[in-house]
Amino acid sequence: MKTSVVITGMGCVTPLGSDVESTWQAAAAGKSGVVPLPEDMDERLAIRICAPAPAEVDVGEVSPKELRRMDRSVVLALGAAHEAMADAGFSAPDSFDGDRAGVAVASGIGGVGNLLEQHRIYLEKGPGRVSPFTIPMSLANMPSGIVGIHHGLRGPNLCHVTACAASAQAIGESLRAIQFGAADIMLAGGSESAILPLVIAGFTKMQALSKRNDEPERASRPFDLDRDGFVLGEGAAVLVLEREEHARARGARILAFVRGYGTAGDASHMAAPDPEGGGARRSMQAALADCELAPTDVDHVNAHATSTPAGDAVEAAAVRTTFGAHVDQLPVSATKGMTGHLLGAAGAAEAILSVRALATGTLPPTLNLDSPDPECTLDHVANKARPTRARVAMSNSFGFGGVNASLVFERGES
Repeated sequence: MKTSVVITGMGCVTPLGSDVESTWQAAAAGKSGVVPLPEDMDERLAIRICAPAPAEVDVGEVSPKELRRMDRSVVLALGAAHEAMADAGFSAPDSFDGDRAGVAVASGIGGVGNLLEQHRIYLEKGPGRVSPFTIPMSLANMPSGIVGIHHGLRGPNLCHVTACAASAQAIGESLRAIQFGAADIMLAGGSESAILPLVIAGFTKMQALSKRNDEPERASRPFDLDRDGFVLGEGAAVLVLEREEHARARGARILAFVRGYGTAGDASHMAAPDPEGGGARRSMQAALADCELAPTDVDHVNAHATSTPAGDAVEAAAVRTTFGAHVDQLPVSATKGMTGHLLGAAGAAEAILSVRALATGTLPPTLNLDSPDPECTLDHVANKARPTRARVAMSNSFGFGGVNASLVFERGES
């Protein structure tokens, strides 16, 4: 029999809030986290909007000296992990067996902010002034490393760097680690902090970003006929996955069950999705097969839907193909309308929103969906939250390089 895995804790820092509750309340209310770029950011940038996380992050007992050495992506990860561990009841260092606890905090880009800052110092002041922490704190796996150090997680230490599917894969592969017996507990999620001139310029040249500088809150519009690109966001989200038997033995709350995981490649294009949606479809089908559920068993989908013209249409078509006739009774939310795109942290943030939707009986809205694109026809939860009795939800995450990941969650007991 396949090992049952549950979620016993969650933590996040997002453009909507500094923790899970504030993020969920803002999402349920249909609030936007998109704002103008800081005025002091390079005036030459054509795109002037972003979705930042709160500046202050509660990371627990970490010294100011340590924090100064860290890339912001590491700080955000520490904040999300601190909340998740406390939420799971693991605040005390002796409350779990560290040899049987692991971590997988993913990233799309890694510590690019630290790397760029040290490059500036190198150019302006010379090699002798470059920090000895330049390389370690620029590595994509450093959020996992530092979170592992601060929480005594001596089991599997993983980092998935698979663009915008990274944290969904981190959750899925953490599920596998527990099922294969490598750990009893896994902290899984992602962290990203890349609201930086070079990153904005790069995405701008790709024509991937929304140009609605005059309407920040209306810029991210998944599935809308007038969508013109995503809004760059930042944040971190971490979930505590635990073997069900282990969780019940210690009397933990069961927030949700992680029922299935599927992943598939497009093998089509560096950045554009497979126009036939093959990878997305295979990913969703694999997730359903993993938990032995039929398409009709799924009650809600949190779509990847970044607000790009090609990506949203391809995903909508893949959802219709995967779910067939059931699609007309399948509500779909696209929460990037509120959060912007958190890149490598997006999948984990949307996993948390999916779990909270099941727990609260409220489906979060797709903000700014005023004129649904006929090529994206689905049962959209448009602009306003919807009450639900949903028991099972799927969350999709797709990324550059043709990587696709889908997760299936079932409502928990608390």
